[in-house]
Amino acid sequence: MSSDQPLLSEPDLHPVIHHRHRKSGQSRTTCLCSFDDDAAVVVVPHPPLTSDPASDDVVLASDRSFHAAFCNSTSSSSFATTDRDFCSVASQFSGQFPLECPTPRERSTRNLSWGTMELHDAHADSANANAGTIHRAAASFEISSTAAPPPPGPSQRIRHKSMQFDDVALHEDSARLIYINDPRKTNDKYEFTGNEITTSKYTFLTFLPKNLFIQFHRVAYLYFLAIAALNQLPPLAVFGRTVSLFPLLFVLCVTAIKDGYEDWRRHRSDRNENNRESLVLQFGDFRSKKWKKIQAGEVVKIFADETIPADMVLLGTSDPSGLAYIQTMNLDGESNLKTRYARQETASAVLSEACNVSGFIRCEQPNRNIYEFTANMEFNGLKFSLSQSNIVLRGCQLKNTDWIIGVVVYAGQETKAMLNSAPSPSKRSRLESYMNRETLWLSIFLFIMCLVVALGMCLWLVRHKNQLDSLPYYRKRYLNNGPDKGKKYKYYGIPMEAFFAFLSAIIVFQIMIPISLYITMELVRLGQSYFMIEDRDMFDISSGSRFQCRSLNINEDLGQIRYVFSDKTGTLTENKMEFQRASVHGKNYGSSLLVADSNAASAAAVTPERRWKLKSEIAVDSKLLTMLWKDSNRDERIAAHEFFLTLAACNTVIPIINDGGFSGCGSSEPNEDIDCIHYQGESPDEQALVSAASSYGYTLFERTSGHIVIDVNGEKLRLDVLGLHEFDSVRKRMSVVIRFPDNVVKVLVKGADTSMFSILASDSENNNSIWHATQNHLNEYSSQGLRTLVIASRDLSDAELEEWQDRYEEASTSLTDRAAKLRQTAALIECNLKLLGATGIEDKLQEGVPEAIESLRQAGIKVWVLTGDKQETAISIGLSCKLLSADMQQIIINGTSEDECRSLLSDAKAKYCVRSSSGGRRNMKCKTTAGHCELDIPNGLKSSLPKWNPGKEESTTTPLALIIDGNSLVYILEKELESELFDLATSCRVVLCCRVAPLQKAGIVDLIKSRTDDMTLAIGDGANDVSMIQMADVGVGLCGQEGRQAVMAADFAMGQFRFLKRLLLVHGHLNYQRVGYLVLYNFYRNAVFVLMLFWYILCTAFSTTSALTDWSSVFYSVIYTSVPTIIVGILDKDLSHRTLLQYPKLYCTGHRQEAYNMQLFWITMIDTVWQSLVLFYTPLFTYKDSSIDIWSMGSLWTIAVVVLVNVHLAMDINRWVLVTHCAVWGSIITTYGCMVVLDSIPAFPNYWTIYHLARSPTYWITILLIIVVGLLPRFTCKVVCQIFWPSDIQIAREAELMRKQHDRVQSRQQVSS
Repeated sequence: MSSDQPLLSEPDLHPVIHHRHRKSGQSRTTCLCSFDDDAAVVVVPHPPLTSDPASDDVVLASDRSFHAAFCNSTSSSSFATTDRDFCSVASQFSGQFPLECPTPRERSTRNLSWGTMELHDAHADSANANAGTIHRAAASFEISSTAAPPPPGPSQRIRHKSMQFDDVALHEDSARLIYINDPRKTNDKYEFTGNEITTSKYTFLTFLPKNLFIQFHRVAYLYFLAIAALNQLPPLAVFGRTVSLFPLLFVLCVTAIKDGYEDWRRHRSDRNENNRESLVLQFGDFRSKKWKKIQAGEVVKIFADETIPADMVLLGTSDPSGLAYIQTMNLDGESNLKTRYARQETASAVLSEACNVSGFIRCEQPNRNIYEFTANMEFNGLKFSLSQSNIVLRGCQLKNTDWIIGVVVYAGQETKAMLNSAPSPSKRSRLESYMNRETLWLSIFLFIMCLVVALGMCLWLVRHKNQLDSLPYYRKRYLNNGPDKGKKYKYYGIPMEAFFAFLSAIIVFQIMIPISLYITMELVRLGQSYFMIEDRDMFDISSGSRFQCRSLNINEDLGQIRYVFSDKTGTLTENKMEFQRASVHGKNYGSSLLVADSNAASAAAVTPERRWKLKSEIAVDSKLLTMLWKDSNRDERIAAHEFFLTLAACNTVIPIINDGGFSGCGSSEPNEDIDCIHYQGESPDEQALVSAASSYGYTLFERTSGHIVIDVNGEKLRLDVLGLHEFDSVRKRMSVVIRFPDNVVKVLVKGADTSMFSILASDSENNNSIWHATQNHLNEYSSQGLRTLVIASRDLSDAELEEWQDRYEEASTSLTDRAAKLRQTAALIECNLKLLGATGIEDKLQEGVPEAIESLRQAGIKVWVLTGDKQETAISIGLSCKLLSADMQQIIINGTSEDECRSLLSDAKAKYCVRSSSGGRRNMKCKTTAGHCELDIPNGLKSSLPKWNPGKEESTTTPLALIIDGNSLVYILEKELESELFDLATSCRVVLCCRVAPLQKAGIVDLIKSRTDDMTLAIGDGANDVSMIQMADVGVGLCGQEGRQAVMAADFAMGQFRFLKRLLLVHGHLNYQRVGYLVLYNFYRNAVFVLMLFWYILCTAFSTTSALTDWSSVFYSVIYTSVPTIIVGILDKDLSHRTLLQYPKLYCTGHRQEAYNMQLFWITMIDTVWQSLVLFYTPLFTYKDSSIDIWSMGSLWTIAVVVLVNVHLAMDINRWVLVTHCAVWGSIITTYGCMVVLDSIPAFPNYWTIYHLARSPTYWITILLIIVVGLLPRFTCKVVCQIFWPSDIQIAREAELMRKQHDRVQSRQQVSS
């Protein structure tokens, strides 16, 4: 077929050329495409015939004959339409209108939508039998998939009920009026906010009180504040009043400086943002104005690549048709371009130089929904509706458009961007909650010690009440000569003295609660995050993205994960779609694929006049090409042509052409006849389909607001776009209404098979055979892991088109239930469709996914996949990524009612002998040996856990895999079947949830969180994964093809799923081990110091006096011992990365809580008591008969306790590096240096004591004796346990050391040989 021959022309048809010229008085093109995730309808009346050279396209007569061949009955009369203006709206579906077209059988449809799922329970209803009308739904609910609801708090139990966005219906009493180009009138009546934004927390005046108020939300800070306040009272002044404030002030100042610096950066960012300038219409001319002074109602002009300063309704653009392209990266993270449109009524007005615009807009109140906008405009006497496709939001950038003009409707804090700027909910580490439990125990110890001191003092005073003036520690009266002789000397009586002793003991023992632990943990987590971010093995070269730590509070939780909930598309797969298979007119294609240019003879039947080069080559089927462009069955050719026309036209893809060659498109040889074209769209699926259509000769190369132009094998075909029904999660399909040059109007539809087969025409045996063949092909594609879509179309008669336009005009101007009425309007044309075929798109697995999943499984982690894809596709992907194995017994739950779901769950539990749990929370602890992981179930819980029946081999040896669809989850999560699902799911090794909605994903995560103590992790890459990510204990976002919403809502972000293996098995393990030891060591370090003081007080008549200087007590936890703790918490490593990755089962140590548990805490406290006794009594017995003073003894105790805790730390360090040596031994040297400085100050009572002590050998022997005796029991226990009861980590360390020694021996032998 040559380029001068008409497409599918009959021999008696001759070419006729039609020119389009615009006549005065004809209607202007109107198109309002919406990129809303809800149903958005875009309708355009018959476009104008323009004489503009740019639009003076030549339409060949082949177009006319092309459609003559397509249509079963072609109307010879031209289609006449009235001048109507239509727009799209994306308000929420209220559930009153159906989504299906009427069928020949009389029935009513029940639409129940949980999240984005749609169920159809067909039942006969003679009362509603009306063949000519749309049946009303019995019940319908909806949750928008575009805005994830905030997760519930820890104490909340999610009830997965169907929800909606807040009702933002446009009512007269709640609407706001915006007078165009009249900001004074607009703001006189309504107190609108200005455009100045504020993201900072503090001002100069509020910083101190507000920051202190926030900091003192920590109970420990209030405790230390009370301690410092008590020390200010004269009877309780144990320490110097200034010294007692130092620890708390230090912590508060460090945190305040950090918060102040962060807020200063926010102030600087706000100042830069508010002082940016844009052109605002003032006195008939556009003049520069700062953003912060822009008001609602003002008209603003934006140029290409500039940022939108406020939410604006478009009035006009540089494109005559009112089209503009924007990038919403700053708003939702998506880099793909979106299209927005100005109404033609306003576009022509702003094109004039005078730019005289007036009128008003009645719009909804500000809200957070960035995918919805409902408004009406009155302009020059005309009233028309506005939608989300007519508004550009603050923060977006103008792209590929010279300029736009718009009127501000929302400014400043009322813009949708600012309303959505709330931070992600903060999460709390599980180990930190355990730490608070132990802190409570330490508080009890503290209270007991203080009570012992108070009771001891009381008894001592009673016993020696007549000798107080002659005994040390107490006096009743002044004994010195002077005016006060004989008067009472700070003696308040025995009861008050005992009470004051209790309070004084609290002050002395205050560091029993380690205030420095909070700052230490923050610094350690910061250091750990640095090493995770800088890990080169988690750097994604393809996207250039490195690992991100967006939350510093839960690093250690990465080492205790038991459940991983993963999305499939874009998470396990690349989300880079490739067109692989096609079913056209009941025939299967795609088995023999060739690259388009590799075989010129097979690539096309004829050589086209103009060819297009895609950025990447698409494999084509030579049989399908032959059928398209050579003589073949007429019905097949017509179906194939409409099939590829639908692929090229039914989308929102934007073609981008690089003229003058195709550099960067896969070839280095320039060719003037070939242009490089690539497509940019919101969905990778759409881009793949349009690219595939181009490879088969249907190249979309031009898109405007009113028409598209397709190169059909070298011949231009201009199609007028009359309407576009966007794909949404309720209808699950997308349709476009197209007018061909011969005035034939068609509706082209594509969608999921579940929603398409119910609206197909079934009036002939041929159609039924095609239907069954296509269904078989879809099953085959799904079994191969391909993503499938069904393609269909039908002709619209003049009456149907006019009825649709009338209904649309009524729906689009409705102030209530607009989206529901628009969906009803869509159902008018999305029915009785002719099946054209189906597509199969491959979404390849990411690199390393099977290996990562296998390693996670060996580590005792259960991986559940939650996807919106078909069940067959999910199973195929599960097999290819080794999530499912051939030996697994698959339990499939596909219920269509509550009773059926209950029956399926009960049958499965009975067949595999799964016992029902008694409810409540369960704690499943994993116990591992060096070889395997197994569950260690406490005796008290064994009866409540799922059990296998030992009498059935199937239930004991066969691993189970549960596969459940979203329809079943609607009934299970809504009804009282959750416990049944929980019992069955936790007994399976793998769970696959298919066709699930975003909120259902969060419901599955909450099912595990609310019933177990296991840690959960959710990983995804799209906006539909946000609710799941925020619900899980740990959320991980992937920088994928679907924008950055998941990344912005996650705690951690990375580029590939395979990095999860390293994140958990290496960094998660190390972080947990480090932080667990850090907390225990801090408890020990402070407790041993406090207990040493306690023993001293017991020997000094319970008088709460101290042998240590005030500064030594303060510096102990702040300077003397803090640095080694931080360094070890960041750098210590029990095993190498190689070993941790080689033996994934070592990760189970986190499941067993080996690094931090209640048993370890009590053992540590017992060891602490022993070491404190050694610390106190060894110097006491050594210097018993000497004349050493109390301050010298205090100096010895200070040095001894610092040396002891540092040597204790050194015993537990696994990996010594230079920094570790400097920190540990440098801490001891620093302590000596501080003691020398403090003892050199004559004003202090300990003046010169260190110089006298250091000269004596007894001093050094005493310190050595303290270290040996104090640490001997600990050393002995460690050696015995490592020899007779080694842990997995100890065995792996020995194997690692032996491997290193073996490698050294081999290297030496090689060198010697």
